Amino acid sequence: KVAVVTGGASGLGLGCCERLAAEGAAVGILDINSEAAIAATARIVAAGGKAFACEADVTDPASLSVAVEQVVREFGRLDVAVNSAGIGGIPTPLQDVAAAIWNKTIAINLTGVFHSMQAEYPHIVASGGGAIVNLSSICGVVGHGDGAPYVASKHGVIGLTRAAALSWGPQNVRVVAVCPTFVRTSMTEDYTSEQWDALAQAHTLRRLPQASDIAATICFLASEEARAVTGSVHMVDAGYTAG
Repeated sequence: KVAVVTGGASGLGLGCCERLAAEGAAVGILDINSEAAIAATARIVAAGGKAFACEADVTDPASLSVAVEQVVREFGRLDVAVNSAGIGGIPTPLQDVAAAIWNKTIAINLTGVFHSMQAEYPHIVASGGGAIVNLSSICGVVGHGDGAPYVASKHGVIGLTRAAALSWGPQNVRVVAVCPTFVRTSMTEDYTSEQWDALAQAHTLRRLPQASDIAATICFLASEEARAVTGSVHMVDAGYTAG
């Protein structure tokens, strides 16, 4: 398989790239941070995997199209896409959210997935079909009073995923969403140990998943073993949303 991963140079995206490569896929690492993408590629290649770095901005459709085309030229096809590029935000009451913050969050987290899927789709169809996995969040199915832009964007990813699954199923393109809970990544590096302990206690398993747990779920959903799975939302949340 050949895969592209947006936001693949860090966090959950990097974990996914490493797992895909370990499973034998050739991986196009798409990231706005070209230096980080190159470093991630070197790390995967040094471990015996196949990877290719491309600079891409998910808010720029032309940038995405060029990057995906570069990966296809490098590896000959495209079978899998993982859309993980995204940002968090500073907790802010809804009435105090600046329009610029709202627009930026929606542009990257939701419209960025839309642009990414449009760039990926024709190449996956040309390969005979495949899978697109979009990263949503627990905040895609529950609310958070001080996180309106993020919550709205991640709810939107789920709606977009379901619409695409219905539209593209006849072309043998499966589209699913994965919803992680809190995971230790660069996005959450400011959390204190006390905050992590409190978060763990708020989850049914009394522990939090690791980035590798998210990557394992994504790789399963992208594989032929999940060939009958599309339009669905998969929680990797240690039971947080079960109640």
